[in-house]
Amino acid sequence: MAAPVTGFDAAAGSHRTTDAEAAADQLAGWLRRLDGPALVLTGAGMSTDSGIPDYRGPHAPARMPMTITEFRSGTVARQRYWARSHLGWGRMARADPNPGHGAVAALQRLGAAGAVITQNVDGLHQRAGAAAVIDLHGRIDRVVCLACGALSRRLDLHRRLAALNPGFAERHAGLTQRPDGDVELDDTADFRLADCLVCSGPLKPDVVFFGENVAKPVVDRCYRLVDAAAGVLVLGSSLTVQSGLRFVRRAGRAGTEVAIVNRGGTRGDEFAGLRLNASLTPTLTGSVARLTGTPAH
Repeated sequence: MAAPVTGFDAAAGSHRTTDAEAAADQLAGWLRRLDGPALVLTGAGMSTDSGIPDYRGPHAPARMPMTITEFRSGTVARQRYWARSHLGWGRMARADPNPGHGAVAALQRLGAAGAVITQNVDGLHQRAGAAAVIDLHGRIDRVVCLACGALSRRLDLHRRLAALNPGFAERHAGLTQRPDGDVELDDTADFRLADCLVCSGPLKPDVVFFGENVAKPVVDRCYRLVDAAAGVLVLGSSLTVQSGLRFVRRAGRAGTEVAIVNRGGTRGDEFAGLRLNASLTPTLTGSVARLTGTPAH
């Protein structure tokens, strides 16, 4: 029996109960009705089935992420960030794309989806075979120097930090994973930092911290994609932050079709002609099956 999900009837302004198969039917029907590929916008809910926690889902714990101002404030803040991130990233790096990621790539191959704008930093869309992916908030597998701007691989830094802090990971095994690839840990004063190999400046993951802005050329590129899209499909995002919400608002105000699939309400619901409160993986894989005429697995 299919798991129940809740849909949202934008015209009636009320929720109604359906099931996962009906959610897949509705999404497939929406994609068929478009006169071209949908632009896809994804959030943290896209990766929960890969074992990466989300920020604002029904069971997400309250948290206060580090801001860029705090990160830049000095060694103590960076020790706290990198100690937690060093432990969490090792687990995040082992995460694999889930069938929902594969379904997005399949929608691209079918011509039902076009470019993907992702608010996630995990790189799982690319690993699942998706093309034309814009990493709106950067990539956690890259590191940037705040002094000279040099880019380097996160894996290389991970190995350097492990060598500088022998036994640290073993002493803190089993800590609670958090959405950004870090863990819950307060005792970080003895964690040794690694600096830039080019200029000895401080290192930061190549992601957009809270308090930072997405680079204007990236935003402008996304706006052009929104303007050219036949529809915008939002997957696994509550659209709480402006960086993703602005694209949905732009589409809605231009009269572009918007569909949202997310567990729980979003700030973009008023712009959605189709709103499904549904689990992503069965909805997406079921939609692909309907579009191709093949059984879903």
